[in-house]
Amino acid sequence: MDKIQLKTRSKTEFVDITSEINQIVQKRVIKEGICHVYVPHTTAAITINENADPSVKKDIVNELNKIVPWNDSYTHGEGNAAAHIKSTIVGSSASIPISDGKLTLGTWQGIYFCEFDGPRHREAFVQIIKSE
Repeated sequence: MDKIQLKTRSKTEFVDITSEINQIVQKRVIKEGICHVYVPHTTAAITINENADPSVKKDIVNELNKIVPWNDSYTHGEGNAAAHIKSTIVGSSASIPISDGKLTLGTWQGIYFCEFDGPRHREAFVQIIKSE
């Protein structure tokens, strides 16, 4: 298993980690399989979405902030309940097929680490599973 280290800079931030994951896949030298990306944090997430137009991630963040505002009537004592809720909505992992030695992402797709309680030092785990 490989690990990606991140240092986020904002309270809410989408960090494109596609190139780091591609490097891990390339070094494994497998033709067919699955790349599983997992975040071991309860206030962060992983998603796959468009990476050609930066306004898409801005729009996603803005809408998540409308759905789950930072200040509301939460009872969680640490004051970061919104981050926990957003990470639950988005999800803690993604699996991407590997075909012909490459991630099978769509033309405009990228893999994002989603920070909802930054800035922080974070990590994401990448597990490559070879198909038989």
